[in-house]
Amino acid sequence: MGYYQHHLFFCTNRRADGAERPSCALCDSGELRAYAKAKLKALGLTGPGGVRANTAGCLDRCEEGPVLVIYPEGVWYTYVDESDLDEIIERHIQGGEIVERLRLPDQPPE
Repeated sequence: MGYYQHHLFFCTNRRADGAERPSCALCDSGELRAYAKAKLKALGLTGPGGVRANTAGCLDRCEEGPVLVIYPEGVWYTYVDESDLDEIIERHIQGGEIVERLRLPDQPPE
């Protein structure tokens, strides 16, 4: 096992107004990452050997956002609110089950 059992990277990139592509920050990704981080801490899941929730710059899946990716599994998710993040934490982080309804494809579209 690595330093963390799970590492969550939340895209919090914000593009300028009028940009050609959307950005995750416009979907409150920074606030939702803070929510997930606080929830993980309240559950006693954080720290070495546990879970870490980090801010990331653009993860280049802007049209599917907001997005987060969980390692070491390399599972990509989209989410819209706290209840989606609760489900990811409960089912994926705590239960080891991928949340298929929120999962993004592993491969880019052709």
